[in-house]
Amino acid sequence: METIKLEIDGKQVETAKGTTILDAARKAGIDIPTLCHDDRLAPCGACRLCMVEIARNGRKRLVASCAYLAEEGLVVRTETEKITKIRRMILELLLPVASTGPLETMAKRYGLEESRFEGRDEPACLLCGLCVRYCAEVKKKNVTCFIGRGIDREVVFLSDLSHTECPLCRECLPLCPSGTLYSLYLKGFSGGPEAGSNKGA
Repeated sequence: METIKLEIDGKQVETAKGTTILDAARKAGIDIPTLCHDDRLAPCGACRLCMVEIARNGRKRLVASCAYLAEEGLVVRTETEKITKIRRMILELLLPVASTGPLETMAKRYGLEESRFEGRDEPACLLCGLCVRYCAEVKKKNVTCFIGRGIDREVVFLSDLSHTECPLCRECLPLCPSGTLYSLYLKGFSGGPEAGSNKGA
């Protein structure tokens, strides 16, 4: 197995060629926050919380560590002032949408107690895509999908498929960082009341 060496936060790290920066950092005990990443799924880079600064030949730039492959001699910094500001802004934008679970933990990590932006009456989908990607890549079912664009973009369950596939699966539900997927599942599931009776099963 071919390996490469790089520097992450001043630490010399050796990892297999083809490893992402995120995985290389985690194996070295360096935690990089992420919301849309799952080891079972192809890298997505949707949430941008895993952004890091890389340097080579005196040139610096920001990349999504979950999707960028580690390179020989690369210098990586995971917690610069600029990166911290970016993460705080992302979290501030997301907190009014859903302030529980992983988001609450990350907010505390970056010293955020509240957001300056207006909140919602109830949590909403964060559009991380975990449910859609899990259903497509792991289960090979494609029951969930995105529809719409921009602010109208949303996750839906295809009712014809969800009626037959979802009651015996529902593996995507625990992946949802906002906790809203179950309500979307009921909305798209043609037998809503019956599905509700199985909650927590």
